Amino acid sequence: MDLNDLRIFQCVAMHGSISKAAQELSYVQSNVTARIKLLERELHTELFYRHNRGMILNTEGKRLLEYANDILARFDEMRKVFQGSATPSGILEIGIVETVIALPELLSSYLQHYPNVDLSLKAGVTEQLLQEVIDFKLDGAFVTGPIQHPLIEQYEVFQEELVIVSRGTEFSLDEITAKPLLLYNKGCSYRERLESWLRDEGIVPKKIMEFGTFDTIIGSVAAGIGLTIVPQSTVGYVAAQGTLHCHRVPDPYREVTTVFIRRKDSHITSSIQAFIDEIIKVGSTLPTAL
Repeated sequence: MDLNDLRIFQCVAMHGSISKAAQELSYVQSNVTARIKLLERELHTELFYRHNRGMILNTEGKRLLEYANDILARFDEMRKVFQGSATPSGILEIGIVETVIALPELLSSYLQHYPNVDLSLKAGVTEQLLQEVIDFKLDGAFVTGPIQHPLIEQYEVFQEELVIVSRGTEFSLDEITAKPLLLYNKGCSYRERLESWLRDEGIVPKKIMEFGTFDTIIGSVAAGIGLTIVPQSTVGYVAAQGTLHCHRVPDPYREVTTVFIRRKDSHITSSIQAFIDEIIKVGSTLPTAL
């Protein structure tokens, strides 16, 4: 068994398919199949349930995947440490909550100072991005904080105010029992704030409709389908046009803080250190939207 075997296993587990794993890894299918069978012989156990449409991890496969993810993440981390350069360069993978619109200034400033860095952005919800930082899949992420986790350190970027957004000019909590709530999938901190508020008020929403993108949510609100909750800064332009209307959320649910998180025990490359320095420098100049 070697690291390459674990990478092949990890890829097959992710796709549930020999052919898809082979395509991603640029291997022939027979090679991938042989490596998986060799791994199973070495471990004296099958790792997958095999069926006509693909492969699904069994109990032993799931256990091995936990080890494989940890070993490969640590190996990649070690390689970063010893291949690091004093000059920021290479790939920097950053997660971002889609509704954070105040970051282009920060990202633009960073790329102007460090053009050799290949900055890759991945949108998601707070819970998902937090887990990907913990799993070493992201170098860091902008999420809604504060984050309470022993493996995470965080840097405050700015504060914002959440608002209820509707097509109508008036809003009352009674509308939530009459109109659907248009929200991000589970793991979104804005959604959690709204659900906490409603629980405390003893209100059960009529219906929750889940969406994956901000534009779809706002477009659906504009069409009169329902209501949503987002930072006020994200809808200021449409509110100014009178297309949509914003309604205040009461304390203690209103204020949200965007933080940048990273795994505290991961190696700080020159690229990530420069990124943190840029956050501190540019973040201090960003207006607080409260």
